[in-house]
Amino acid sequence: MKEKLYTIPLNDAMDAHDECPFCYIERKVEQDLLDFVLGSGSSYMQSHIRSKTDAAGFCRSHFKKMFDYGNTLGNGWILKTHYQAMIQEMTTLFKNSSPQKLSFKSKFSKNSSIENPIQAWVKEKETSCYICNEYKETYARYLDTFFVMYKQDDAFRKKLENSKGFCLPHLGDLFEASDKQLSEKERAEFYPLLFRIMEENMKRIGEDVSWLVDKFDYRNNDADWKNSKDAIQRGMQKLQSGYPADPIYKMNK
Repeated sequence: MKEKLYTIPLNDAMDAHDECPFCYIERKVEQDLLDFVLGSGSSYMQSHIRSKTDAAGFCRSHFKKMFDYGNTLGNGWILKTHYQAMIQEMTTLFKNSSPQKLSFKSKFSKNSSIENPIQAWVKEKETSCYICNEYKETYARYLDTFFVMYKQDDAFRKKLENSKGFCLPHLGDLFEASDKQLSEKERAEFYPLLFRIMEENMKRIGEDVSWLVDKFDYRNNDADWKNSKDAIQRGMQKLQSGYPADPIYKMNK
Protein backbone atom coordinates (compact mmCIF):
# COMPACT_ATOMS: atom_id res chain seq x y z
CA MET A 1 0.00 0.00 0.00
CA LYS A 2 1.48 3.33 -1.08
CA GLU A 3 2.04 5.62 1.90
CA LYS A 4 -0.35 8.55 2.05
CA LEU A 5 -0.49 11.59 4.28
CA TYR A 6 -3.04 10.05 6.63
CA THR A 7 -1.10 6.77 6.97
CA ILE A 8 2.25 8.35 7.90
CA PRO A 9 1.51 8.88 11.63
CA LEU A 10 0.49 5.24 12.08
CA ASN A 11 3.58 3.98 10.28
CA ASP A 12 5.73 6.33 12.37
CA ALA A 13 4.09 5.04 15.54
CA MET A 14 4.73 1.44 14.54
CA ASP A 15 8.32 2.21 13.58
CA ALA A 16 8.92 3.77 17.02
CA HIS A 17 8.62 0.29 18.64
CA ASP A 18 6.73 1.83 21.52
CA GLU A 19 4.80 -0.19 24.09
CA CYS A 20 1.67 1.13 22.39
CA PRO A 21 1.54 2.90 19.01
CA PHE A 22 -1.70 4.64 19.97
CA CYS A 23 -0.08 6.07 23.10
CA TYR A 24 2.62 7.40 20.80
CA ILE A 25 -0.01 9.00 18.55
CA GLU A 26 -2.00 10.33 21.50
CA ARG A 27 1.03 12.12 22.93
CA LYS A 28 1.89 13.67 19.55
CA VAL A 29 -1.69 14.83 18.88
CA GLU A 30 -2.05 16.26 22.38
CA GLN A 31 1.23 18.17 22.07
CA ASP A 32 0.15 19.49 18.66
CA LEU A 33 -3.13 20.67 20.21
CA LEU A 34 -1.30 22.43 23.04
CA ASP A 35 0.88 24.13 20.44
CA PHE A 36 -2.24 25.11 18.48
CA VAL A 37 -4.10 26.49 21.49
CA LEU A 38 -1.19 28.27 23.16
CA GLY A 39 1.79 28.21 20.81
CA SER A 40 3.50 30.85 18.70
CA GLY A 41 0.71 30.74 16.12
CA SER A 42 -1.40 32.67 18.65
CA SER A 43 -4.66 30.93 17.80
CA TYR A 44 -5.92 32.18 21.17
CA MET A 45 -6.03 35.66 19.62
CA GLN A 46 -8.48 34.48 16.96
CA SER A 47 -12.07 35.06 18.03
CA HIS A 48 -13.49 32.02 16.20
CA ILE A 49 -11.06 29.72 18.02
CA ARG A 50 -11.70 31.32 21.37
CA SER A 51 -15.46 31.02 20.86
CA LYS A 52 -14.91 27.25 20.70
CA THR A 53 -12.71 27.19 23.81
CA ASP A 54 -15.18 29.47 25.59
CA ALA A 55 -17.98 27.00 24.94
CA ALA A 56 -16.08 23.77 25.65
CA GLY A 57 -13.66 24.87 28.34
CA PHE A 58 -10.93 22.47 29.50
CA CYS A 59 -10.75 19.51 31.85
CA ARG A 60 -8.59 19.50 34.98
CA SER A 61 -5.83 17.49 33.31
CA HIS A 62 -5.52 19.85 30.34
CA PHE A 63 -5.73 22.99 32.46
CA LYS A 64 -2.68 21.63 34.32
CA LYS A 65 -0.86 20.90 31.06
CA MET A 66 -1.76 24.34 29.72
CA PHE A 67 -0.39 25.95 32.87
CA ASP A 68 2.81 23.90 32.63
CA TYR A 69 3.12 24.80 28.95
CA GLY A 70 4.14 28.27 30.05
CA ASN A 71 2.24 30.87 28.00
CA THR A 72 0.85 33.25 30.63
CA LEU A 73 -0.67 35.70 28.15
CA GLY A 74 -2.28 32.93 26.10
CA ASN A 75 -3.78 31.29 29.16
CA GLY A 76 -4.94 34.71 30.32
CA TRP A 77 -6.78 35.46 27.07
CA ILE A 78 -8.42 32.04 27.05
CA LEU A 79 -9.53 32.35 30.68
CA LYS A 80 -10.72 35.94 30.25
CA THR A 81 -13.39 35.23 27.66
CA HIS A 82 -14.14 31.74 29.01
CA TYR A 83 -14.96 33.32 32.37
CA GLN A 84 -17.24 35.82 30.66
CA ALA A 85 -19.14 32.96 28.99
CA MET A 86 -19.26 30.91 32.21
CA ILE A 87 -20.52 33.80 34.30
CA GLN A 88 -23.26 34.53 31.78
CA GLU A 89 -24.35 30.87 31.77
CA MET A 90 -24.18 30.66 35.55
CA THR A 91 -26.18 33.85 36.09
CA THR A 92 -28.92 32.64 33.73
CA LEU A 93 -28.99 29.26 35.46
CA PHE A 94 -29.22 30.84 38.92
CA LYS A 95 -32.09 33.09 37.84
CA ASN A 96 -34.07 30.12 36.59
CA SER A 97 -33.28 27.76 39.46
CA SER A 98 -35.01 27.38 42.78
CA PRO A 99 -34.94 24.70 45.48
CA GLN A 100 -36.92 21.64 44.41
CA LYS A 101 -39.45 20.04 46.68
CA LEU A 102 -38.08 16.72 47.87
CA SER A 103 -39.97 13.90 49.48
CA PHE A 104 -38.76 12.67 52.86
CA LYS A 105 -37.51 9.47 51.21
CA SER A 106 -35.61 11.19 48.39
CA LYS A 107 -33.72 13.35 50.89
CA PHE A 108 -31.94 10.27 52.16
CA SER A 109 -31.86 8.15 49.00
CA LYS A 110 -28.62 7.82 47.08
CA ASN A 111 -30.56 6.64 44.03
CA SER A 112 -32.94 9.57 43.77
CA SER A 113 -33.90 10.24 40.13
CA ILE A 114 -34.15 13.97 40.81
CA GLU A 115 -30.97 15.71 39.65
CA ASN A 116 -30.21 19.17 40.90
CA PRO A 117 -29.94 21.42 37.80
CA ILE A 118 -26.91 23.24 39.19
CA GLN A 119 -25.18 19.94 39.91
CA ALA A 120 -25.99 18.80 36.36
CA TRP A 121 -24.49 22.00 34.92
CA VAL A 122 -21.32 21.59 36.98
CA LYS A 123 -20.95 17.93 35.90
CA GLU A 124 -21.29 18.97 32.29
CA LYS A 125 -18.50 21.54 32.71
CA GLU A 126 -16.27 19.01 34.46
CA THR A 127 -16.41 16.65 31.50
CA SER A 128 -16.25 19.24 28.71
CA CYS A 129 -12.82 19.99 27.23
CA TYR A 130 -11.77 21.51 23.91
CA ILE A 131 -8.54 19.49 23.71
CA CYS A 132 -10.26 16.22 24.71
CA ASN A 133 -12.97 16.79 22.10
CA GLU A 134 -10.48 17.54 19.33
CA TYR A 135 -8.38 14.51 20.27
CA LYS A 136 -11.39 12.16 20.30
CA GLU A 137 -12.27 13.14 16.74
CA THR A 138 -8.67 12.66 15.58
CA TYR A 139 -8.34 9.35 17.45
CA ALA A 140 -11.50 7.98 15.82
CA ARG A 141 -10.01 8.70 12.39
CA TYR A 142 -6.77 6.94 13.33
CA LEU A 143 -8.72 3.86 14.46
CA ASP A 144 -10.46 3.79 11.08
CA THR A 145 -7.12 4.20 9.31
CA PHE A 146 -5.59 1.38 11.38
CA PHE A 147 -8.11 -1.12 10.01
CA VAL A 148 -7.79 0.16 6.45
CA MET A 149 -4.04 -0.41 6.67
CA TYR A 150 -4.48 -3.74 8.44
CA LYS A 151 -6.65 -5.01 5.57
CA GLN A 152 -4.76 -3.46 2.65
CA ASP A 153 -1.10 -3.02 3.67
CA ASP A 154 0.99 -6.19 4.03
CA ALA A 155 3.96 -4.23 5.36
CA PHE A 156 1.81 -2.64 8.06
CA ARG A 157 0.42 -6.02 9.07
CA LYS A 158 3.97 -7.35 9.38
CA LYS A 159 4.85 -4.41 11.64
CA LEU A 160 1.83 -5.23 13.78
CA GLU A 161 2.83 -8.89 14.03
CA ASN A 162 6.30 -7.89 15.26
CA SER A 163 5.12 -5.05 17.51
CA LYS A 164 5.10 -4.77 21.29
CA GLY A 165 1.32 -4.69 21.30
CA PHE A 166 -0.85 -2.05 22.94
CA CYS A 167 -1.72 -0.65 26.31
CA LEU A 168 -4.90 -2.14 27.76
CA PRO A 169 -7.16 0.92 27.22
CA HIS A 170 -6.21 1.19 23.55
CA LEU A 171 -6.42 -2.59 23.16
CA GLY A 172 -10.03 -2.43 24.31
CA ASP A 173 -10.77 0.30 21.77
CA LEU A 174 -9.23 -1.82 19.00
CA PHE A 175 -11.36 -4.84 19.80
CA GLU A 176 -14.50 -2.71 20.00
CA ALA A 177 -13.71 -1.08 16.65
CA SER A 178 -12.80 -4.41 15.05
CA ASP A 179 -16.36 -5.66 15.52
CA LYS A 180 -17.51 -2.86 13.21
CA GLN A 181 -14.54 -2.63 10.87
CA LEU A 182 -13.79 -6.30 10.13
CA SER A 183 -15.79 -9.15 8.68
CA GLU A 184 -16.34 -12.34 10.64
CA LYS A 185 -13.55 -14.03 8.69
CA GLU A 186 -11.17 -11.12 9.29
CA ARG A 187 -11.96 -11.07 13.00
CA ALA A 188 -11.22 -14.80 13.17
CA GLU A 189 -7.64 -13.89 12.17
CA PHE A 190 -7.39 -10.57 14.03
CA TYR A 191 -8.41 -11.83 17.48
CA PRO A 192 -5.80 -14.64 17.74
CA LEU A 193 -3.11 -12.31 16.38
CA LEU A 194 -3.71 -9.71 19.07
CA PHE A 195 -4.12 -12.40 21.73
CA ARG A 196 -0.67 -13.74 20.87
CA ILE A 197 0.96 -10.30 20.70
CA MET A 198 -0.53 -9.15 24.01
CA GLU A 199 0.24 -12.35 25.92
CA GLU A 200 3.87 -12.32 24.78
CA ASN A 201 4.41 -8.68 25.59
CA MET A 202 2.55 -8.61 28.91
CA LYS A 203 4.76 -11.52 30.00
CA ARG A 204 7.83 -9.65 28.73
CA ILE A 205 7.05 -6.58 30.82
CA GLY A 206 6.08 -8.71 33.80
CA GLU A 207 9.51 -10.37 33.63
CA ASP A 208 11.24 -6.98 33.30
CA VAL A 209 9.47 -5.68 36.41
CA SER A 210 10.24 -8.87 38.34
CA TRP A 211 13.92 -8.63 37.43
CA LEU A 212 14.02 -4.96 38.48
CA VAL A 213 12.75 -6.02 41.92
CA ASP A 214 15.25 -8.90 42.08
CA LYS A 215 18.05 -6.52 41.13
CA PHE A 216 17.63 -4.80 44.50
CA ASP A 217 18.65 -8.04 46.20
CA TYR A 218 22.29 -7.67 47.24
CA ARG A 219 23.03 -11.06 45.69
CA ASN A 220 22.27 -9.57 42.27
CA ASN A 221 24.27 -6.43 42.84
CA ASP A 222 26.72 -7.21 40.06
CA ALA A 223 24.18 -8.75 37.71
CA ASP A 224 23.14 -7.06 34.48
CA TRP A 225 20.01 -4.89 34.57
CA LYS A 226 18.88 -6.51 31.30
CA ASN A 227 15.83 -4.54 30.07
CA SER A 228 14.53 -3.58 33.49
CA LYS A 229 15.85 -0.05 34.07
CA ASP A 230 12.72 1.58 32.64
CA ALA A 231 10.36 -1.26 33.51
CA ILE A 232 8.30 0.83 35.94
CA GLN A 233 7.19 3.46 33.43
CA ARG A 234 6.68 0.89 30.68
CA GLY A 235 4.71 -1.33 33.03
CA MET A 236 2.47 1.56 34.06
CA GLN A 237 1.94 2.59 30.44
CA LYS A 238 0.96 -0.93 29.41
CA LEU A 239 -1.75 -1.06 32.06
CA GLN A 240 -3.25 2.44 31.85
CA SER A 241 -1.63 4.17 28.81
CA GLY A 242 0.39 7.38 28.83
CA TYR A 243 4.01 8.12 29.67
CA PRO A 244 4.64 8.48 33.44
CA ALA A 245 8.29 9.39 32.92
CA ASP A 246 7.68 12.12 30.34
CA PRO A 247 8.99 15.60 31.17
CA ILE A 248 6.53 18.49 31.21
CA TYR A 249 5.73 19.66 27.69
CA LYS A 250 6.59 23.35 27.50
CA MET A 251 6.20 26.10 24.95
CA ASN A 252 9.11 26.32 22.51
CA LYS A 253 9.99 30.00 22.85
